[in-house]
Formats: sequence, C-alpha cells, structure tokens
Amino acid sequence: MGAADPTEEHRAIVRRAFEAWQEGTRPITDLFAADMVWRIEGHSVASREYASTQEFVDEVLAPFGARFSAGERFWPRTIRAVLADGDTVVVLWDGHGVANDGRPYDNTYAWFLRLRDGKVVEGTAFYDSISFNDLWERVAPA
Repeated sequence: MGAADPTEEHRAIVRRAFEAWQEGTRPITDLFAADMVWRIEGHSVASREYASTQEFVDEVLAPFGARFSAGERFWPRTIRAVLADGDTVVVLWDGHGVANDGRPYDNTYAWFLRLRDGKVVEGTAFYDSISFNDLWERVAPA
C-alpha cells in the first residue's frame, strides 16, 4: 500500500471512511472535497447533478438526515464490496435507519467515487429510487 499502489491506497481511504461512518465516529462527508461534483442517477426526487459538496449537503444530505433525527440514524449496515481501479473506488453497501415516523428505511447503494489527494472529487450514486421517494415524500424533515 502507499504511493507505489494508488489503487490500494484509494481503496483503503474509502474503506476507512465507510467504517468510521458505520461506527458513528465520522460523517461520510469528511471524505468529500469542497469542489466535489455529485450525481444521483435514475428517477428519484433527488436525481440530478450537484455542483459542490455544499449544494449536495444542503439539498440532499441534510434534509435526508433530518428525516431520521427522531429515530435511528441512517448508516451503512453492510459494506458488501469496496472495489478500486486507479483513482476510482466503487462501494456497494446496504443502508439502514429508522425514520421519524418509526418505520425502517433500507436501501442498497452503489457509489462510484473518483478521488484526488485522498478526497472524493466526483461521485455517482445508484439506489432504489422507489424506496427513496417513499421516504422523502412520507417523512418531513424535523
């Protein structure tokens, strides 16, 4: 690992970030560069491109997290795979939380992350938009 093998270095950086998020010791946003571009693919209510980390946090992550503030925080219950090739890391993971209405929210995500200097500069997310839309429309942010 190290500078001689950037693929393994990137895989380790992302794995550590996901494990810290899973344990509740660090938010996943610590992995994001300020100038990150994030895309949510598909047809969910949040599907589009976000031009910066701040825009993504303000328009998706903060209102999403607020839907769990009275329940159990949303977290990656299972990290199924962390695959890497050069500066790109793909994480397949299962997320879980209990929303403010007391109902569980479970979804499987595939995140494609491009790193530069140890931070994500470009991300693309795939997930079950039906489950996401149900949560977004059913539960108001606290």
